Amino acid sequence: MGSACIVSAPNCASSSGIDVLYGSHHGWLQSWLRHKLGNAFDAADLAQDTFVRLLAKSEPIDVREPRAYLATIANGLVANHWRRKALEQAYLEALAAQPTAFAPSPEERLLVLETLERIARLLDGLAPTVREAFLLSQLDGLSYPQIAERLGLSVNVVQKAMTRALMHCYQALYTPAP
Repeated sequence: MGSACIVSAPNCASSSGIDVLYGSHHGWLQSWLRHKLGNAFDAADLAQDTFVRLLAKSEPIDVREPRAYLATIANGLVANHWRRKALEQAYLEALAAQPTAFAPSPEERLLVLETLERIARLLDGLAPTVREAFLLSQLDGLSYPQIAERLGLSVNVVQKAMTRALMHCYQALYTPAP
């Protein structure tokens, strides 16, 4: 099982491609995910998503440790899964606190959840301190001196963190993908 193979999406029908990787490791990956997630349905979905990620790669990948490689991809998907669940739960709790006359339609809920997920993915690229300063500023409306006091930083460090956060967001939103 530890033999190296070259995985290439354009050649995925080859005997040394994704089909062999899938056949050899899909069951293990699904079981591993079931243990991490606690349910078979999400595990099956994320196992499939892991292999879809491999299919989406445009360049061949030299996989020397297939299970470690698959687990790395799957771990990212698990993190996204839990983040999505946490966002959804927080949103549903906020909705429950609203009067029923203001409850959004299912379509509006989906749009809000998709937007929150996109924002969460965008902020994942930030260092923790930068992300925290940005959220305190944008969500809590704190001033830079208040953020500095809360985080135990100087105002100058908060200003630099905000500059990095805003540049990161701008680049993520307005720079075309390669």
